[in-house]
Amino acid sequence: MTSWGDRRERVALASASVPFRLKVAIVWACIFALLVGFFALAAYDTEWMGENFEFILSGVRYTLLMAFGGIVIAVVLATLGALARISRNPVAYGVAGFYVSFFRGTPLIVQMFLIYLALPQVAGNLVDRYPWIGTNVEQRLILSVAVAGTLALGLNYGAYMTEIFRAGIQSVAQGQGEAADALGMRYWTKMRRVVLPQALRVIIPPTGNEFIAMMKDTALISFLGTTAASAEMFRRAQLVGKADFKNLEAYVMVAAMYWALTVLFSFFQQRLEARMATGYVREAARVEGAGRWFGGRDRGGLGA
Repeated sequence: MTSWGDRRERVALASASVPFRLKVAIVWACIFALLVGFFALAAYDTEWMGENFEFILSGVRYTLLMAFGGIVIAVVLATLGALARISRNPVAYGVAGFYVSFFRGTPLIVQMFLIYLALPQVAGNLVDRYPWIGTNVEQRLILSVAVAGTLALGLNYGAYMTEIFRAGIQSVAQGQGEAADALGMRYWTKMRRVVLPQALRVIIPPTGNEFIAMMKDTALISFLGTTAASAEMFRRAQLVGKADFKNLEAYVMVAAMYWALTVLFSFFQQRLEARMATGYVREAARVEGAGRWFGGRDRGGLGA
């Protein structure tokens, strides 16, 4: 008669023979089966979802435009802020410190409303008090929803990414900068040709994560209000969901779309990280392999 311990050992051996990725695939299959079952029990209006799917999905171009615009602004600000944070110029260091402190210390949604609603009001008050400024200043500070939201995303994420860039720059060996100084390079030339290219390997992975997070935070721009013609995905889901009293169906669809975008860009991010780390991984593996070979040989010789 087989004991309980023998059975458990056989189960463990059988489980060990199954590849890890296959186990993960089985877990995901079970989760999707549960979701499908829940979907069926919830009795969603699938006909309505099919009719409005294309309208909500068409907002992806505005979502991506805002995200790409925001990440470009954030990268520029983070680069300048990081260089200022490691400099010995008190003005640059103070301005960068204030920028990081303010935009990390206030909510993103508040910053969006400040830029979209409060900035034109400040400009109007200045024009009333100082007419010589001209009304052109006031008109230029009246931004559209998309522009104000994109600018707020760039400013907010730039503050967080300043610390990422600073850490990446400081991760470069000090000897690299000293060698560039010995060659007579100016500060900006040294940063552009020596330091920043090496820091990219450290900066790119968290920057990719910030972009994915920013892409999802574009949904906050919907609180500023915009027309359906230029609305991003979440705003479109809000509009059609409220109009037909199908909020649940609309939010489920837009959640699936954001999820799909996240999976897609996460895949490309992993490929980019692997490409950037290729030379370093090979070098590390070569050094580690050489250490094991010589270590084993030395131990064998001493043992003999």
